[in-house]
This record gives sequence, structure tokens and C-alpha cells, in this order.
Amino acid sequence: MEKEQGTTELAAVLVAVTDNEAKVLTVEQGTFLPSGPLTPIHSSLQAGVREWVEKQTHQPLGYVEQLYTFVDSKRTTAAGQPLIYIGYLGLVHEERELIDLQAKWKSWYLYFPWEDQRRGRPDYIDSEFLPFFLQWLDAADSLKLRNRRLQRLNMCWGLEGFEWNEEYILQRYEMLYEVGLVPESPRFEEGRVSEHHVGSMMRHDHRRVLASGIARLRAKIKYRPVIFELMPPQFTLLQLQQSIEALAGIILHKQNFRRMIINQGLIEETGQQDTSGPGRPAKLYHFKPDILLERSVSGSKLPIQ
Repeated sequence: MEKEQGTTELAAVLVAVTDNEAKVLTVEQGTFLPSGPLTPIHSSLQAGVREWVEKQTHQPLGYVEQLYTFVDSKRTTAAGQPLIYIGYLGLVHEERELIDLQAKWKSWYLYFPWEDQRRGRPDYIDSEFLPFFLQWLDAADSLKLRNRRLQRLNMCWGLEGFEWNEEYILQRYEMLYEVGLVPESPRFEEGRVSEHHVGSMMRHDHRRVLASGIARLRAKIKYRPVIFELMPPQFTLLQLQQSIEALAGIILHKQNFRRMIINQGLIEETGQQDTSGPGRPAKLYHFKPDILLERSVSGSKLPIQ
């Protein structure tokens, strides 16, 4: 088992939306999130994560918030204790020219391909995943456990009357891990399902940290205006909708989405138009000044198409 000198590591999930694609900043050929040990020189946890991110990637940080504390049972400290991760979520604009050569922006659907349902529910969920889930159900050693597993399965994957919930990304990943369908799982066997369908692996539990960050952001865009951190100063309503769709992995109802955004008073017209496209010029909007001060808005469910 790998030995670590420190007791706590900081790992950052840095998210950007570029060209209607949700991306995450990675290092080490996409196998790690930016991370590093917490040391006494850091005045705070956030100062530590900012230092490690800037040192490893040169990506400037804007909005940052703490996620969760994770225990990596596969790794231990020099004293034999499990390593602790503290995860952070950061929202940034993709920096292409100045970031370190080892840092790469990757689509987060490279790691969780089943989460992108903008073109509909992927067929392989039912054709490749479901047979192994059913075997997992049948392997339960009691009826009570089988029923509990069945409820988890239906809830996580939108089966038997349950709707697909885009926030359950961590639960879906952990179920794939438990059944042995992702490379990080000790039960994984190559060839059981297509490697393109289970996503690229990450080392040291970083894919689990990434799933937690995506879940947090998918939840927050429904009740707080954090999306403005990822948008340019001016944008069209279509660009705003496509950015939220990229994050949520679902298609939204166009008219209902626009009505919801306008009724919540999040944005206002700039008086200018976007003439870059081939069609009719579209109105440009920006977020209202009070939104930029992190004003809370009422909770709402995304208007799915």
C-alpha cells in the first residue's frame, strides 16, 4: 500500500464551460485533479488549494468553495493512517494560453459518459450495464438487501417509474464501482463492458471527488446564480441555455427555460445584439448587478424538454 508523508491532501475540481462543453482541469495526462498536501505554511485550506492549483496549472482561480472530506482507504500515511482528501469546487474561465503544459482541460463526460443525456438516454445503460446490475441484485444474501438494492438501482438510473435525476452522479458512479464495472474497482474485469462506456479512470479516488463536484454544481445551478461565474460578460439566452445544458447533461424546454430565467429577474438586456451568427441577430444580456453580489434566488427544477 502506498505510503504518504502528509495526513491531508487538497484536491480541486475546476470547472469551465467552453463551446457548450463542460470541462474539468486535469494533470498527469488526465489521470489526476490538481492536488497536493496541506502543509503548515498554508494560512487556510483555501489558501492551500489556491497555491497548489496555481503551482501545478497556472490557471487563475475565481469562485472557490469547499466540497467534502473523503477518506482514501487504499492509501495510508507514514503513520499507517488512511489518507484524508478535502475537495474543492472552483468555477473559472478556461485559460488556454498560460496554463502549464502538463495541465489539460478535459470534457467531464470523458470520465462519466453515461451522464451526457443531451442526445437522449444512452442505449448501453440498459444493454450493457443493466444485466450486471440484475446479477448484483440476485447476489444479495437476503430479500431485504435485494429490495434495498433494487430501490437504489431504480432511483439512480431512472427505472420503474423513477425519473432520471442529474444530481445522482456520485451514486451512479459508486454503484458501477460496487458492481465492478469501472477500472478503479477491485472487482473490475476488462471486456465485461465497452471501455468507452465506463469512462476514463482517474487515480487515487479522484474520479469520486470529481463526481462530487459535478453533483454539487448541478444542484447549485437550480437555486443559486453560480452560472454567471462561467459565462462571458454578455451572452444570448441560447448561449445561457446551452451552457446550463452542458453542465446538467440534459436538454431544457426552450420557452419554459426563458420564462423561468426572465421571471426570476436574473438578467437584463444590454441593448446590443449578437450578429456573429448566420441568422437573425439575437439580443445580448448580462446578469444584473445584484446577482453579481451573490443574491439568492428561489429554488426551481430545471424545465426539462
